[in-house]
Amino acid sequence: MSDALDSLVSAVLDQVRRQAGADAAATVRAESTALALTRFAASAVHQNVADERATVHLQLTVDGGRTASASTTRGDSVPDLVAATLAAARLLPRDPSWPGLGTPAPLLTAGNPDPPTAEATPAERAAAVAAFVEAAGGLSTAGYVQTSSITAVLADTAGQHVRGAATSAACDGIARLSGADGVARSASRRFADLDCGALGARAAAKARAGVDAAPVAPGGYPVVLEPAAVSDLVAGLASGQFNGKAVVDGTSGIRLGEQQFDPAVTLVDDPVGPDATGLPFDSEGTPGRRTELVRDGVPVGLTTDRRVAAALGSPSTGHASDVSATWGPIAGDPALAPGSGGTVEELVAGLDRGLLVSDLWYTRVVDPKRSVWTGLTRNGVWLVEDGQVVAPVSTLRFTQSYLEALAPGSVTVGSVVDPQPARLTMGYAGTNRFAVPALRLASWNITGNAAG
Repeated sequence: MSDALDSLVSAVLDQVRRQAGADAAATVRAESTALALTRFAASAVHQNVADERATVHLQLTVDGGRTASASTTRGDSVPDLVAATLAAARLLPRDPSWPGLGTPAPLLTAGNPDPPTAEATPAERAAAVAAFVEAAGGLSTAGYVQTSSITAVLADTAGQHVRGAATSAACDGIARLSGADGVARSASRRFADLDCGALGARAAAKARAGVDAAPVAPGGYPVVLEPAAVSDLVAGLASGQFNGKAVVDGTSGIRLGEQQFDPAVTLVDDPVGPDATGLPFDSEGTPGRRTELVRDGVPVGLTTDRRVAAALGSPSTGHASDVSATWGPIAGDPALAPGSGGTVEELVAGLDRGLLVSDLWYTRVVDPKRSVWTGLTRNGVWLVEDGQVVAPVSTLRFTQSYLEALAPGSVTVGSVVDPQPARLTMGYAGTNRFAVPALRLASWNITGNAAG
């Protein structure tokens, strides 16, 4: 497959030289993707879909800054792809901040795809669903099991030429009893790592413990956020705070070099680590590398692409994507380092009175600079008194600054990392993996109760 993608990339570059001339700057990425999804509802598989495609992406710059991008899934239309992209570029205004192409650089790794994951069959995914359903012990269940793979080749007119591959897998499901839902999910680059039976048992236990939920008064509560909820917090920080475009635009509240977070907080993005689920290079061909974002509570880094890096006067960290011009360069393989807080149960034991929160959803940013988000809890919240879970709580609305929630003196980090799928997508690289432990936070602002 890599050889065929190489040939496709070379053909596009040849057409660029022929149609646009030797002075044109172009980046070409050819990728072969396979994504398979097995959904279940009412405790039975109701859909199995698979999508396999080869796609060619072209970014073409002419006249020192007129840039257009296009892509196609038709490998026999290379001349048409180049002609259309060239015509579009010539119509666009010159961009004075175009950063140019990068300097050719070797990859730190070619990726670490798992062949059995790439070759997983519908029967294997259905067996994983069956394990989830059986472990739920008769409760109604719903969710999905997904596997994906990608092989990509990128080359540009400056001489960069790289190849890489990746795989990912995820299981995400709920169990329901008398209107109470429990959730459990996990992600990995290896399908074999997913224990869907254990996830089904966990989801069922949460549902059984969530029956007859009651409201609580609004106010600030100490909380234990389970990893599913922590992944939303980390996603908010990655997209709105450590995103270099947010810093350039003035919407980030990060203060590099200051003790902005609790010393227990250390956050990195590692697209070349042994468990990474993404490619080892970005859409500009910049090799991926481990990027420290927070070290012992001190912000020390940002994620950048070439445009953002030029604005900040720093090298790119290799976080360009097909949408980074709009949304900014965002961490795709974030990892929050485990701490000394122990298991979720041990974190709960440290609460005199507070809440245990399983999951957050429908979160929206209210104040980007302060990283204030509002959203709802879901799939289980419980009142904790004297270190013991005493009663289920109804769905809650919160409005909370993620930055302030992690302030010095406010955080205890759990010891067990529970990798979470960041999203369900039929897109570029399958499922991103967020490696996060549970957190105990000194205060979380509950603004009201909501219908479950």
